[in-house]
Amino acid sequence: MIPVLVAVIGGYLLGSVPVAVLVGRAHGVDPRDVGDRNPGFWNVMERLGRKAAAPVFAGDMLKGTAAGLVGLLASGAQTGAAGSVAGDSVLPVYAAVAAAMAGHAWPVFAGGRGGRSILTFAGGFAVICPAAFGLGVALLVAGSLAFRSFAWGTRLAVFSLPVLQLFFAPVEQVAGTGALMCLIGLRFGQAALAGRRT
Repeated sequence: MIPVLVAVIGGYLLGSVPVAVLVGRAHGVDPRDVGDRNPGFWNVMERLGRKAAAPVFAGDMLKGTAAGLVGLLASGAQTGAAGSVAGDSVLPVYAAVAAAMAGHAWPVFAGGRGGRSILTFAGGFAVICPAAFGLGVALLVAGSLAFRSFAWGTRLAVFSLPVLQLFFAPVEQVAGTGALMCLIGLRFGQAALAGRRT
């Protein structure tokens, strides 16, 4: 249980780093008070442009990747086919990524007002199943070019990840990935309810 505990604490603290808020404030804007009030890449990009939002994209992904690596290293770094997490490392890595997503959504360093955890999930998935992540990046590029929209390319890539993971990992792990994605759905649901109240 110690690897899981280390993974959860480390993941949550990493996820709680409010990258979008820090970048926004450096430009004189708090993304939680403008646009859709989501402290994430899309809102910062719409307010400040792609160049200013690039550190948010990288930072939010790296939070998930770093959390996944904490879980992997704390549990002996067991991997299987094509680098997919395996054995005793499965639970700590998934727990770390889930904790990072929760930290991003409800950050201790930003008053509990966080984002929707999509990029943090994607960064963590790069540790969970590197091969499927690589295929997802290829789909992101292809989809963005085909649809002439980065947003649609992103949707295609993110929703394809569990399917791509089936080629490299057992179905139980794919179900775990689906559970992580449910957290993203929860955050979108919360945002929709908050929008109705305002």
